[in-house]
Amino acid sequence: MKNIVLARIDDRLVHGQVVTAWVKQTNGNRIVIADDPLTKDTFMQRLLKAAAPPGITVDILTTADAINFLKEDPAPGENIILLVKVPEVIEAIIDGGVKLTRVILGGMGAKEGRKRFNRNVSASPEEVESFKRIMGKGITMHYQLVPSDKAEDVKKFI
Repeated sequence: MKNIVLARIDDRLVHGQVVTAWVKQTNGNRIVIADDPLTKDTFMQRLLKAAAPPGITVDILTTADAINFLKEDPAPGENIILLVKVPEVIEAIIDGGVKLTRVILGGMGAKEGRKRFNRNVSASPEEVESFKRIMGKGITMHYQLVPSDKAEDVKKFI
């Protein structure tokens, strides 16, 4: 199993908080994005890869490919930051056999069908059910925008 130093749900994926704070705090040196539609969008792939700090590899994989990759033996010194946009993808990765103990919830923007929980997180009833199933597997879920913020238990939102 690869060495996953951070599993994060954040619909912005690679952005300032990830590249400045989370990479530094976790010593992450490879970002794996699991997002099926994104694997077909070469323009967005180029933008996300360009947003990563120098020396950080960014892989954009389907959920199935991410599961297979993350279950491979770790490379020496490789520290993976796993990024997804929605909880259902993290749930699929867990159900696919990837061992996670903690998931950090970052931003999930407001859109139709989502209820707002705080200024950075909105979730649909289906996404809330996914949070519950993830936590029901014994996985800790915290909302934390940046490492210096106090981690808040996701249970308090749902």
